[in-house]
Amino acid sequence: MRQFYEAAAYDPAWPASHWAGTAPLPSLAPLQGEARAEVAVIGAGYAGLNAALVMARDHGADVTVLEAAQPGWGASGRNGGFCCLGGAKLDDAAVVARHGVQGARDWRRFQLRAIEHVAGLLEAEAIDARRGQEGEALLAHSPAAFAALQAGAEAEAALHGSAPRLIPAGALAEHGLAGPGFFGAALGGEGFPLNPMRYVQGLARAAAAAGARIFGQSPVTRLDPVQGGWRLTTPSGSLIAGKVLIAGNGYAPEDLQPWLAGRTLPVFSAILVTRPLTPDERAAQGFTSPLMSYDSRHLLHYFRHLPDGRFLFGMRGGLSARPRADVETLARLRTHFEALFPAWRHAQTETSWSGLACLTGSLAPYVGPIPAAPGLFAAFGWHGNGVAAASLGGAEVGWLMAGAPAALPALITTPPQRFPLPRLRKLALRAAYTAYALRDGPLLP
Repeated sequence: MRQFYEAAAYDPAWPASHWAGTAPLPSLAPLQGEARAEVAVIGAGYAGLNAALVMARDHGADVTVLEAAQPGWGASGRNGGFCCLGGAKLDDAAVVARHGVQGARDWRRFQLRAIEHVAGLLEAEAIDARRGQEGEALLAHSPAAFAALQAGAEAEAALHGSAPRLIPAGALAEHGLAGPGFFGAALGGEGFPLNPMRYVQGLARAAAAAGARIFGQSPVTRLDPVQGGWRLTTPSGSLIAGKVLIAGNGYAPEDLQPWLAGRTLPVFSAILVTRPLTPDERAAQGFTSPLMSYDSRHLLHYFRHLPDGRFLFGMRGGLSARPRADVETLARLRTHFEALFPAWRHAQTETSWSGLACLTGSLAPYVGPIPAAPGLFAAFGWHGNGVAAASLGGAEVGWLMAGAPAALPALITTPPQRFPLPRLRKLALRAAYTAYALRDGPLLP
């Protein structure tokens, strides 16, 4: 299969993350020989497992999940654990321009439902993954960015009837949000942090308990139409299913099905986790807030305190999975961390890793049937913020595949366009990163 990056980005033996240390990957056996199922799901991440759970538990469907490595190996086990608003790379004004005021409100309601969906799953399935205080902080990286937050809050209040609470630069310290690169904040009350690995593995257990069969080490190398459905070929077996969901997000080979080609852009995100910080060390920096936090840069940083005292810091960027490039990306990550949190320069990195998020040509997710391919469905394109959105998107596409009504906003049922000149996406991404860095300005004033 044709992959977007070098083979190292898709190696099942990827470097261990902090999360893998809290919940080691399972060792599910691969698919062997010939098999059949009513429904096949490609990808044991948030979207795929939510779909499998819904179809098996609520509709009694015969479901088989094929995972290239193990549940939690991909983005669902590598992310920062922000269960919050998001999923598209579009602001309200852009959504209104495409789908009108009602479309933007429907999209916001979907995001809120998605957070509630994950919270409900954690409780109903007794998944011990929820970790931390509700809400999140968006930190302005410049005075101009804070002015934009103020304007955005006014527009948000007019459209949705509520808006985040604005904190001026002079009051950041009293809210535990101080830092040399922060010039104000917008505080929202939605969402909560979690342990993403415990969540995805809890989902896998719940889906299996509901009757879904999950196979590890089973990458789908071919997807061919056959009478009555589709044949999925893996290195050690094949599966014939009447319906198929492709839910690999940034890890799905885009030549698996012709319609997918050129519609996605996998992008790297990298994370480090420090050793535990003492209360005095936290106080010395002035950043003590337990809230999930991120900044207003186009090449954003995202960060939060973990319950065990460690600090998680992540950022977008990176153009290659080659070993040298990976070392450079992680070194740049550490440089940015030390610049924004200088009091913690002496706090060594315990673990660091990278993974793939997924953009689409329309900058919005897609959930629904694949056109002109009866029985094929897809759920992908969470734009680096899919803990909540991918979970509910997967559940809703599960209902859709079972023939039941699904509650999906127009934004994500509209098939994404292809990127212009798809063969040049890497060059375009490099140019975009350069342009974004110029627009963001220096790391510190």
